[in-house]
Amino acid sequence: MPQFDLPPDRLAGYAPEIPEPADFDAFWKSTLAEAAGLGGAPEFTPVDTGLALLESYDVTFAGFGGEPVRGWLHLPAHRQGPLPCVVQYAGYGGGRGVAHENVMWAVAGYAHFVMDTRGQGSAGSIGDTPDPHGSAPAVPGFMTRGILDPAGYYYRRVFTDAVRAVAAARSHPAVDGSRVAVHGGSQGGGIALAVGGLVPDLSAVMADVPFLCHFRRATELTDAAPYAEIAQYLARHRGHLETVFRTLSYFDGALMARRGTAPALFSVALMDTTCPPSTVYAAYNAYPAAKEIRVYPYNNHEGGQSVQQAEQLRWLPAVLRP
Repeated sequence: MPQFDLPPDRLAGYAPEIPEPADFDAFWKSTLAEAAGLGGAPEFTPVDTGLALLESYDVTFAGFGGEPVRGWLHLPAHRQGPLPCVVQYAGYGGGRGVAHENVMWAVAGYAHFVMDTRGQGSAGSIGDTPDPHGSAPAVPGFMTRGILDPAGYYYRRVFTDAVRAVAAARSHPAVDGSRVAVHGGSQGGGIALAVGGLVPDLSAVMADVPFLCHFRRATELTDAAPYAEIAQYLARHRGHLETVFRTLSYFDGALMARRGTAPALFSVALMDTTCPPSTVYAAYNAYPAAKEIRVYPYNNHEGGQSVQQAEQLRWLPAVLRP
């Protein structure tokens, strides 16, 4: 796939004016305040992964509506004092996986909290958290579930779960709650941007080839899933166009990015047909705090993969110093 989006020099400065709902902050303040008052304390149950150098815990915490959300917490077995923590979110369709498969950050010496994604977990990595909420007519997938009303939209629940995951991680005595980073790729990158905009005291945000940014441009530029789910919905529900994009504006990573306060490391791939580069730059250029971006000119949605992981392993220690 050739580079199909804006030329690289225009991408670097791409900062579109994306309309923001007047009640954006009030919507999220009330959503998160309601969730914070529901459910009990997180539960951490030890599990035997067979990995002698790690301690792992099966986590259940209260997410949106006080509903149980699953996760893993991995800790270096030989540690001294509370550790900085990386909270990780999964890509589209994926879940928390099995306990031993995603442990890089714990091997690097961090506490590593992996959140399950409600209703997902049947593509790539498996999941264990149901989404008990019904939906009006929707295209198969998750992008159009409840899309006619921000209060009932699927990602309201997911973003709330993700904020509560940070609180759950901070509640464990092995975690230094003053040094927490959020991380993810694709959908996970979009979720990390949202949490970065909703949690004011994070230490770092790492968003790789982030999904869920600049929705309208994405749906007009690519016919690849998952953005294609929105276009498919609008091709049938022709009278709902403005209602749909109003709902999506409450969840747009480019608007969430405006509220980011922690240092951030982004990545973008210039041949990415799933998350077009301009949508990533819309979020990156809106991000007001210290930030860096790694660019992969000849990659599609896989982005930098292990090369980007090496970049993160170099970048994060300096950011999380006490």
